[in-house]
Amino acid sequence: MEHATVPPAPAGPPKGRAIVVGASSGLGAAIVRELVREGWRVAALARRGAELEKLAAECGPERVLARVHDVHRTAEVPERFEEAVRALDGLDLVVYASGIMPKVGPQEFDTEKDGEILAVNTLGAIAWCNAAAEHFQAKRAGVIVGIGSIAGDRGRKGNPVYGASKAALKHYLEALRNRLSDFGVRVCTIEPGFVATPMTAGLGALPGMVSAEAAARTIVRYARRGSGVRYVPMKWLAVSLVIRNIPSFVFRRLTI
Repeated sequence: MEHATVPPAPAGPPKGRAIVVGASSGLGAAIVRELVREGWRVAALARRGAELEKLAAECGPERVLARVHDVHRTAEVPERFEEAVRALDGLDLVVYASGIMPKVGPQEFDTEKDGEILAVNTLGAIAWCNAAAEHFQAKRAGVIVGIGSIAGDRGRKGNPVYGASKAALKHYLEALRNRLSDFGVRVCTIEPGFVATPMTAGLGALPGMVSAEAAARTIVRYARRGSGVRYVPMKWLAVSLVIRNIPSFVFRRLTI
């Protein structure tokens, strides 16, 4: 996939300092590029070190610090978090973009696969957002962004635990937002519709799909000032309102 060229580093101090977890591809990598375009310095974390190094080389190693991290290793998060803050010389924003959506058969019930989904999509997010919450609460400033999904709005039969993982993340981020509101900390829940990423590559043509770059621009723009739930693109809010109000006896017959 072709990406827009990242412009030369602006003179002077960075506009802000961010940690992006799940930065090696897809939406996470697009968010890193968008932040760099705006003049931020970013610690980019993911499991695939080679992909991170390519991203750092593309954006400039002085602006993107590549750090290998497996989100399953939640016990390592406090140390990884503090190291990134020291390397960035401060912190203003944390984005958790790691996520998996393995294919699940219509008659498949695989607890091991389900546990993997929850480990990456939910528990990893909680570990990193907890670290960010503690840091920003003490600082009395900062922004936390979690990438959820419209799939978390109802119990779809196609991939039950993927939707459950995103529903749990949405609930957790709302509670975190309420906890931190008195400390000047903003918490953003991003609910994308269909975004063209490696995760959705095998799903064929999907209605209303947008590029990862377009979604990243919206997310970074919202992170500047927003707090709460933001659908990407915004039209998915209307879709979500309809879906949430379909009676259960009708919804169970649908394949959406």
